[in-house]
Amino acid sequence: MRPASANVTIAPATRNDVPLIRELILELAEYERAKPGEAPVTEQDLANTLFGGNPAAEVLIAYLEGAPVGFALFFHNYSTWLGKRGIYLEDLFVRPSARKHGVGFALLREIARIALHRDCGRVDWSVLNWNELAISFYRQIGARAMDEWTTFRLTGDALSRIGGAAD
Repeated sequence: MRPASANVTIAPATRNDVPLIRELILELAEYERAKPGEAPVTEQDLANTLFGGNPAAEVLIAYLEGAPVGFALFFHNYSTWLGKRGIYLEDLFVRPSARKHGVGFALLREIARIALHRDCGRVDWSVLNWNELAISFYRQIGARAMDEWTTFRLTGDALSRIGGAAD
């Protein structure tokens, strides 16, 4: 594990960063092998949900030597067992050209600092099984895989069918 470089800075995103956030999300979607149209997010979606009256998540932007090279998007969840809020890291992405410079570590370190400052009991995230580079990195920093859990998701027609069903 490499410590963050002195040339890496992390800053909370602002409404002015919406075009950059969308650009990074689309780069992440491409990296994660998304099919065309699977990431239809618009700048208006991001402005409304991240910087509107009731923000759904927060974003950190990573800069390497002053250039934006990555982001982390996170929000609070809750642990019934701990009786505390936690942080769910929805996405962490570093542009390929900026990898191996401590950017990912700097983003995770800032998430951990925020979690501690807000008295959160834990930080959770998911990683694609094929992303061995990320998995290796997460293990190096002391994160452990929750192999006994399986993630489920309702979306699209299934969500509409269940949510629209009469009681």
